Amino acid sequence: MALDGIFNTTIKLLEKNLDLRAKNQNLISSNLANAETPGYIPSTLSFEGELKDALKNRGVETPAITNPRHIPLKGQAAGLDAVNGLIIESPDGSVGYDGNGVELEEEMGRLAENQILYNATIQLAAKKFEELKTAIKGSL
Repeated sequence: MALDGIFNTTIKLLEKNLDLRAKNQNLISSNLANAETPGYIPSTLSFEGELKDALKNRGVETPAITNPRHIPLKGQAAGLDAVNGLIIESPDGSVGYDGNGVELEEEMGRLAENQILYNATIQLAAKKFEELKTAIKGSL
């Protein structure tokens, strides 16, 4: 049996979610570190919509190009591997006198939310691996 059969879509989704949550944590931390930097505009990572689209289109395959004169189709889902998130630069609220757009309370809230979702994803992954371990051992 191939490993792809063991690690189904759920495991791949959890893996991609953890990667993107870690990337988001780095962006939020960078925003917090630059809270006093004049002219700094905070960044956010948007990826939930991309993940939903990748899951929705997971059975849809990109048509094969059988002739060099065929026009490749773009915009179709290439699966979870193609999801990287979109970094959006925008201030959370009003920009201060120095041009800095970071609001500490908003960033701290986003940091806590992201950490909670990261931990929940870890717990789901641990549960999936526990199920796999049980399946391998068999019931006693």
